[in-house]
Amino acid sequence: MLKPLLIEIGVEELPAIAFLKELPNIERKYSDILEKYSLLSEFEFFYTPRRLLFFHNEFALKQEDTIKEFFGAPLSIAIKDGKPTNAGLGFAKKCGVDFDRLQVTTKGNKEVLYFKSEIKGKNSADLLNNIVNELILSLKFGKSMRWGDLSDNFIRPIRSLSIILGEEIINGSLFGINSFNTTFVHRSVSYNAKEFRSIKEYFTILKDAGVILYQDEREKKILQEFQEIELKYDIKIEVDEILLAEIVAITEYPTALIGNFDEQFLKLPNEVIITSMKEHQRYFPVQKGGKLINSFIVISNAITDDYSLIVKGNEKVLKARLSDALFFWNNDLKRGLDNSGLEKLLFVDGLGSVMEKVEREKNIALYLYRQYNLRISASYEDMIRAVELSKSDLMSDMVYEFTELQAIMGYYYALEQKEPQNIANAIKEQYLPKSEHGSMPTSLFSSILALSHKLDNLIGLFSIGMLPSGSRDPFALRRAVVGIIKIVIDNRINFNFKYIINTLKKDYKEFDSLLLEEFFIERFNKFFNVNSSVVRAVLSTGERDIYLISQKIEALNSIVNTKDYREFSTTFRRVANITKDLDMNLELRVDEKLLTNIAEQDLYAKYSKIKSSAFNSYESELDSLLSLKPTLDNFFDNVMVNDENIQIRVNRKNLIANIYKSFFNIADVSIVTT
Repeated sequence: MLKPLLIEIGVEELPAIAFLKELPNIERKYSDILEKYSLLSEFEFFYTPRRLLFFHNEFALKQEDTIKEFFGAPLSIAIKDGKPTNAGLGFAKKCGVDFDRLQVTTKGNKEVLYFKSEIKGKNSADLLNNIVNELILSLKFGKSMRWGDLSDNFIRPIRSLSIILGEEIINGSLFGINSFNTTFVHRSVSYNAKEFRSIKEYFTILKDAGVILYQDEREKKILQEFQEIELKYDIKIEVDEILLAEIVAITEYPTALIGNFDEQFLKLPNEVIITSMKEHQRYFPVQKGGKLINSFIVISNAITDDYSLIVKGNEKVLKARLSDALFFWNNDLKRGLDNSGLEKLLFVDGLGSVMEKVEREKNIALYLYRQYNLRISASYEDMIRAVELSKSDLMSDMVYEFTELQAIMGYYYALEQKEPQNIANAIKEQYLPKSEHGSMPTSLFSSILALSHKLDNLIGLFSIGMLPSGSRDPFALRRAVVGIIKIVIDNRINFNFKYIINTLKKDYKEFDSLLLEEFFIERFNKFFNVNSSVVRAVLSTGERDIYLISQKIEALNSIVNTKDYREFSTTFRRVANITKDLDMNLELRVDEKLLTNIAEQDLYAKYSKIKSSAFNSYESELDSLLSLKPTLDNFFDNVMVNDENIQIRVNRKNLIANIYKSFFNIADVSIVTT
């Protein structure tokens, strides 16, 4: 029999960011627990800032009865001389019955002990409290708290619990709160809990008392009101999806309102205004004609006939924040952008001050500048200036207040003091890319500054033993390596990370650079979305130039899954086996005069033609080498490699080894699996 089930867990206001991180896991975790209890069925999950709700339109009143079968030892082992052996008695004990209740059945052409047990399903009412408690304990929101005299903790205190199956209030308790048929409505309507007599009435009470239970409806209401405001004022609201999700999570009855601020604040950089709005007040910025204007959108959670006071209150708060920002801006402009004071700012214990970090980054940047200067349309002096100013905004009042504007403020301050555009851009882009799909530096000049920052972090922190462990990576060193890979590929520059690390490490404490090399290699295996054996095949050749690695991986991956390659793999394994005992670092010369068999002469001629060819890509080179398959097969069919004549034998092995080495210049294809 099926009846509706409602589970509401009432809480104090959930912190949106922590909640949204766990949100994608909640339904899955609930499903897993239901499946564990053999009660899985379709459900809907809803949330507001003060409740988590699970609703089943149809839920089984009890678990299904099940039959469990047990198979024991063969009869010849379980019974001796008409009496049960230890094996037989042990099986009976496992089944929880006396030996004489066991049966005999045939399994695998043998008679074995057998027992069938019918397990009656338990009533759902007896299991629901366990389900709710297991679910709550499985949720991971990061920081949690305790309240009252409880030893348990949760993201926020639990204030109510309702477990209603059909018309029945199920006995249950969560953190000392007993299940009851009450819920809390919108605070603008009432602070007291409301009693409901049925699941249907529960939904009606919330709707009538200002709670839009369905999160999708709250989002739809916000976006609809955005459209209405845009049409009314001929403006465009900047809809940040992350901010929108946060607003949906912290409101029960959202209402979009437009407010204004003094035009004088528009002299501030847009990022300052937007940060003041979004990060601190959860406002949406407004544009007109593609430009930021002195308006904002605030989402109220109140229910009232007059929202004017709410608008005025938010205008007052924003004015105070923007006034502070304008004060910081003017103060910083008077002071100017320089790195005085960075010597007093600690970077990391063991790596000195930020000023010392700037000096190390300067050495790295100038080293890289010398490598790529022919492609950089900026002077050596510009590079020095960019690095020296790169961290200067850390001493500004604005960045002290708005830490997320680091580098961005450096860009604006650089322009204000008439620094060249390329220097200002490099300062702004020094931390890019900040994510897997994040923006990239817009020039090689900026890229050098970004590479210098990341390389100093990596070499410096490895030199003092501060390596990432497990999921912990407080300095985002994994992201730094990925950033370096992306920058190198984006700029198409040669970048031998092993050589560069070993060249630069002299300015740091002594450490095993092989650890950092392996750290880079590990990131390659994660970065490239290809068959992992393709990445290993390229890296196993010893190639450590990031750009060449990417080109070789791309070339090999493009042919690995083709029919031609799968057919070639068997042939190449023979090539690899024949040459496995040879030292590939030696010059393995082939004497053409010793090639007496027409099959080996044909192979040598075709390989020599490929070897002397110029290829515009690794892919075309691989295609040419793969075309040797039929000639190689003919060679193996008609030529005895291990000839009695040692000179002929060595000559034939050298021929095969040279072919192997040509492949190995790109990848060790013998380890590729398809």
